[in-house]
Amino acid sequence: MNAFFMNVIFDVKHLYYLPQYLPVYAELKTRNVECIFLFYKTDSKDIDTVNKKVIENENLYAHWANTWQDALDYFTNIKADWIVFGNSVDDLEQIHTISKTVLMQHGIGPKSCYYDVSNNGTTVRFVEGQHRLKRLQTLYPNSNFVDTGYAKLDPAFVNSKVGATVNTVEKLKLEDLQLDPNKKTILYAPTFYPSSIERFDLDFALQFSDYNIILKAHHFSITKSKYAKQLNRLKHWNQSNNVYLASLEEYNLLDFMNLADVLVSDASSAIFEFAALDKPVVWCDFYKLRWSYSGLFKFRLRKRLDPDIEYFETLTDKSQDYASLKQIVDSACANPEQKKQQRRAITLQLAGITDGRCSTRICDYLESNQ
Repeated sequence: MNAFFMNVIFDVKHLYYLPQYLPVYAELKTRNVECIFLFYKTDSKDIDTVNKKVIENENLYAHWANTWQDALDYFTNIKADWIVFGNSVDDLEQIHTISKTVLMQHGIGPKSCYYDVSNNGTTVRFVEGQHRLKRLQTLYPNSNFVDTGYAKLDPAFVNSKVGATVNTVEKLKLEDLQLDPNKKTILYAPTFYPSSIERFDLDFALQFSDYNIILKAHHFSITKSKYAKQLNRLKHWNQSNNVYLASLEEYNLLDFMNLADVLVSDASSAIFEFAALDKPVVWCDFYKLRWSYSGLFKFRLRKRLDPDIEYFETLTDKSQDYASLKQIVDSACANPEQKKQQRRAITLQLAGITDGRCSTRICDYLESNQ
C-alpha cells in the first residue's frame, strides 16, 4: 500500500494507448492508487461505442472530454499527482502548475516520432532499454529519462525464481476465432503509413490457404476515411475461412501474439514486440507510398523512418516484394530458431528488460516522486 494517497490520470487520446497503460494501472490498483482514464469524444458514434464497451470490459473509472480545453479544465479541477500521456501534448507549462506529467510512448517502432515527441518537457519520460535511453539523453540533455522497460509487454512474461519466461497461457484460442488449430498461424500486423497493405495481392488469403491468418490492423486503418482502401482490402481477405480480422474493440495486439507462429509486418513496433517473445518475424520492406513521399520526395520517407529501422535487417527475415513473401514465411516457420540470438540481443536494446516487472518500476518511481 502506498504511504500517501496518490491519484493518477491516464490520458487516452486514442484507444491504442490502453495496452501500454493497463499493466501500470493493474499495479497501481494493488497499491490502492486512485486512477482515472480520460477519454475523448469523437465524430464517430461507432468509435465512441467501442470505447464505452472497452471501459466497461476493463472496469475503468472514466471521464469524457469533448476537446483538449475540456481536458485541461478537468486536470485543473482534479489536481492529480500524475497525468500520464501516450504522446506529446500542448500546455505542459500550465499543467505543471497543478500536476506532474509522464510520457509513456504508445509504441516502440522505427518511426522518427518516437524520438521527436520527447522534445516535449514532461516531468519524466519512461524509456525502453539503454540504447534508446542514451540516444534520448544525447538529443535532449535537459530532460528526465528513466529506463523501465516496455510496460505493454509485462503480461507476455511470467516471473519465477529462475527469471522471466514467456507467458504461454492462452486466454484466446484459435477455435474461438474459427481458425484451424492444425495449421500454423500468421499474424499480419501492418501499420497505417507507410503500409504494405495495398501492396499485398487481392488473393493473399487464397495464396496462403495452408495458414491461418489473423489480421490486426492499426486503429487508423480501420477508422480513418483516408485509409478506406486499406480497410476494403482487409474486409476482402476476411471473406476467406482461414482469415480472422480483429475488430476495433480487439485493440490489444498481445491478445493475438500467443496464437501466432510468425509475425508479418512493415514499419510497425509490432516487430520489436513479437520478437521479444522469441518468435520469427518477416519484415515487408515494400510500401504503398503517397506521391509526396516518392521520387524526388523520398527524403520525406527517410525523415519519417528513424535509423533504428536498420535493426530490422538483423532481427527479421526480409521480404522486398510481395512475390517473395510466401517463400520467406515458409522458411521462417520451418526454422523458428534461426535468429534466436539476434532477437534476444535486439530486444534488450530496443524493448528493454522483459521481466514482467516494467510496471512495478514505473509505479515505484511515481510513488517515490509524487
